[in-house]
Amino acid sequence: MSIPVLSVAQMREWEQATWDAGITEADVIRQVGERIAQRLLAVVDHDRRILFVAGKGNNGEDVRLAVQQLREISGERAEDSELVNVIDPAADLPKLDEAISRLGNGVIVEGLFGIGLNRPLGEDWTAVIERINDANATVISIDSPSGLDSDSGEVLGAAIRARLTLTLGAPKRGLLKPQAIEYVGRLCLLPDIGLVACPEGGELYWTVAEDFAGLPPLRKVDSHKGSYGHLAIVAGSLGYHGAAVLAAKGAHSAGAGLVSVFTSEATYIPVASQLAAAMVHPWSGGAAIPANATAILVGPGLASLELPESVREFVVRMWRESPLAVIADASALDWLPKGGTPKGSLRLMTPHPGEAARMLSISTADVQLDRCEALRRISNDYGGCWVALKGHQTLVGRSSGELYVNPSGNPWLAQGGSGDLLAGYLGGMLAQSALAKDAFTAIRFAVWDHGSVADTRYLHRGAITIESVARSLGGDRRRRNEF
Repeated sequence: MSIPVLSVAQMREWEQATWDAGITEADVIRQVGERIAQRLLAVVDHDRRILFVAGKGNNGEDVRLAVQQLREISGERAEDSELVNVIDPAADLPKLDEAISRLGNGVIVEGLFGIGLNRPLGEDWTAVIERINDANATVISIDSPSGLDSDSGEVLGAAIRARLTLTLGAPKRGLLKPQAIEYVGRLCLLPDIGLVACPEGGELYWTVAEDFAGLPPLRKVDSHKGSYGHLAIVAGSLGYHGAAVLAAKGAHSAGAGLVSVFTSEATYIPVASQLAAAMVHPWSGGAAIPANATAILVGPGLASLELPESVREFVVRMWRESPLAVIADASALDWLPKGGTPKGSLRLMTPHPGEAARMLSISTADVQLDRCEALRRISNDYGGCWVALKGHQTLVGRSSGELYVNPSGNPWLAQGGSGDLLAGYLGGMLAQSALAKDAFTAIRFAVWDHGSVADTRYLHRGAITIESVARSLGGDRRRRNEF
């Protein structure tokens, strides 16, 4: 179920194809209203009032239908919601101001302009937007924050600062631009709104949960630990032993049959004492990895200045020569040689924006300015390897082909250890032959599931720790009816 990231023009062509097929705007707007109402019931606490602010176009009609649907689905919301139509900004600002004064610490759902705006706003509309932004409320924008150019991500005089944007059908290019993030907030997609199958495409796609139907695959009843691969992890150094522990836990959560951790002598005891299932070995770069290993993860926690040069030499040799899948993370990224790798070999690197900037000899700001280009360049420089460019909306792909934006995850993943856990989860996935044969999907699934677990824990428990994510990773999706 690939969903492309579209321009406004492409979105309009998709809509026109829908009208040409005999589906009416009214039909689609009704379904949009239903989807918005359903999502609001899921994300807005019942004790919070909702103020709907609707403009005069289709975006406003989406909001008006959402009010109607919300009240039909949940009658109790009738008393807790209010609709203000803003058609003439100067004349309607006073009633908007009164409604906001009654709202308290509630929620504003705004649909003033949507994606159609392409010119700077005047003073009266600017005043309306500033009043919404100044309210002590959580703001949810429908399709696009009003005042934001949905193609360029630039502000057209003034723009709504949303906490959440519910975009319709497909994400719009401008909403993913770095300059748009502070206005878009969290971008969530409402894909099924009654349009025909999308006739548009491109290089950039949005990840949805439905992409991973059947993952992870069911295990055969006569399985044994050798059926699910053996991941060798080279991780941990003095002061950074936790990275090795989290990577190993991530690998076990992915279902790897065997996990061997090779760590420095200085960290052997703290690492081994925290891992029951993994085989832990003190190591300085000289010993061979297990003959039955199917993948190697290098890098988490290899940050100590005391690290022997032989460890770096091992990393370089594995990247250049090993027929096994090699996953490079953290410090190992600084040691990798540019150029090709063995034909048919599986290589993955997982840089955050700062690491990507070092690899490309540019600034972090430049990486963030065009993440797609940064990922393509890194992959091209390192033999066409797979790249998971981490950060807000992690990007997955390589030098050619489709790129996928990952929407899962939240700011509570911005903690030390998050990347180590993910690296281990990726390694555990790619150590398994059934998953490694479609590496792109496996990588995307691991990235998405890591973020999804964090989202679920945050939704139910608030603040989270990386240890709590590690305990939940690989859990609920494995509980399926196998009989």
